[in-house]
Amino acid sequence: QVQLVESGGGLVQAGGSLRLSCAASGRTLRGYAMGWFRQAPGKEREFVAAVSRGGGSTGYADSVKGRFTISRDNAKNTLYLQMSSLKPEDTAVYYCADTSSAYYAGSNEYDYWGKGTQVTVSS
Repeated sequence: QVQLVESGGGLVQAGGSLRLSCAASGRTLRGYAMGWFRQAPGKEREFVAAVSRGGGSTGYADSVKGRFTISRDNAKNTLYLQMSSLKPEDTAVYYCADTSSAYYAGSNEYDYWGKGTQVTVSS
């Protein structure tokens, strides 16, 4: 059974940093592109960042470019999202997901999803 489990969320002041992790079980992540998505209350889920299978290619939403960094450690079967210069508008539940398609695929092509971790940024 494939499971993706996010961790590292929490409450942080604006301008602060957090590092999210996504640990996988039942699946070898090196065979899949990975992504982070988020959903704020009352809003639709949106793309945040994605990384290719080998980690050599990444993509970011314009709203987080220059502040967030996605990375992966295939040896540890884990995906990361380093978030810096956090803003109140980054408040959301953050989800990791994987896809057998390219890393720039749409969210509907992502196969397995974690249950999410809450990130709250106070002003």
